[in-house]
Amino acid sequence: MRDNIVKDKSFDFAIRIVKLYQYLNNNKKEFVLSKQLLRSGTSIGAMIREAEHAESKNDFIHKFAIAQKEANEVVYWLELLKATDYLNEKEFENIYDDAITILKLITSILKTSKNQLVSKEIR
Repeated sequence: MRDNIVKDKSFDFAIRIVKLYQYLNNNKKEFVLSKQLLRSGTSIGAMIREAEHAESKNDFIHKFAIAQKEANEVVYWLELLKATDYLNEKEFENIYDDAITILKLITSILKTSKNQLVSKEIR
């Protein structure tokens, strides 16, 4: 069985997001922004899982496009949590770097998939 890096990274990232959500709720008493982060952060992996069983190449691209939007939203919520002092620099940097890595992976997969689709249509 092949390794699926983006699937594994997005699942591990979702676990970190759940733990960050719990930390923000329990320790910082922050409930609104953290809920948004939880929704978008766990949605990334869910969309990637859905893409595994896409009905077509277009469906696959659509699911990954949604995962890309969710990853971008996570970056926003993390930046906002840092800017409002709910996350310190250390707490922010590590998970932010992971979010950017996942966003780049998804973007790369999307570009490749779209290029393959276009090449197939040209033939």
